[in-house]
Amino acid sequence: MEINGVEIVDTFAEAFGMWATRILITGINEQWAFNSANSLAGFGTSVIMCGCETAIERFVPAAETPDLRPGADVLIFAMSFKGLEDQVFRRVGQCVMTSPTAACYNALDDDAHEKIKKFLVGGKIKFFGDGFQVSKRPASTHLARRFWRIPIMEGEFLCEHEFNAQPAIGGGNFLIIGKNIEPVLEASEKAVEEIKKIRNVIAPFPGGVVRSGSKVGSRYKTLMASTNDAYAPVIKALSKKTELKENENCVLEIVVNGLDIDSLNLSMKKGIEAACTVDGVTRISAGNYGGNLGKYQVHLRELFA
Repeated sequence: MEINGVEIVDTFAEAFGMWATRILITGINEQWAFNSANSLAGFGTSVIMCGCETAIERFVPAAETPDLRPGADVLIFAMSFKGLEDQVFRRVGQCVMTSPTAACYNALDDDAHEKIKKFLVGGKIKFFGDGFQVSKRPASTHLARRFWRIPIMEGEFLCEHEFNAQPAIGGGNFLIIGKNIEPVLEASEKAVEEIKKIRNVIAPFPGGVVRSGSKVGSRYKTLMASTNDAYAPVIKALSKKTELKENENCVLEIVVNGLDIDSLNLSMKKGIEAACTVDGVTRISAGNYGGNLGKYQVHLRELFA
């Protein structure tokens, strides 16, 4: 199978179960909403070392937010519900409460998933108020939910009492293989641009792109993951597992996490289509581990059936 002359390898991306939440961060203007959201999403590329995977999902116009100020939705994914709870508490406390004019709301509906769980955020951060915190619904919102107003030097930090979490999917991926870095990077940028148009998904790595794709395990017992040598061009002649052809000298990976499998599949389809428009891209493949890593298998060719 080919798209615009680019081979779609007959393989699958192996994804796995995660827990996720969506939080809305607002600010006095778009820049400060971005500053707060971007800070929270920092160091959130891979659960291997970061504890969670997170990125800005979309920017939200003022007319759609509880306090009628511009905002940003951020999706956060972790390997367990407890792990997610811990990461959200730390990141909201250190990256949102500290950011001028920021407020923080749960943005995952109660009916978003049949297995919704709730966890405290404002209900924990409130203790920073040292007894001066107040539980009160802001006048500008019609929501019948509980919020905490925590006094700070700039004024007050408004944070919702509890947030929702749901089962989700992480590790959807595809590999863009090409002749050199220029076309592969351009193709990756085009793919991420299309993925960002789709709700319920994020591409959590820098600019949405991964250059250091990994495999499970290592010859060093202390490491749980190591370089994906099958797709490392500089060692084609050394690696007995290389999957690269003679004219293929660059590989970049797009990793996608989604709140549901349909959104993840759509994002991968649109991303691959965009990547295949760039001259110099030779193949699209995916990372998998024989079905041993996760229960979700996204077969690339079936995306276009």
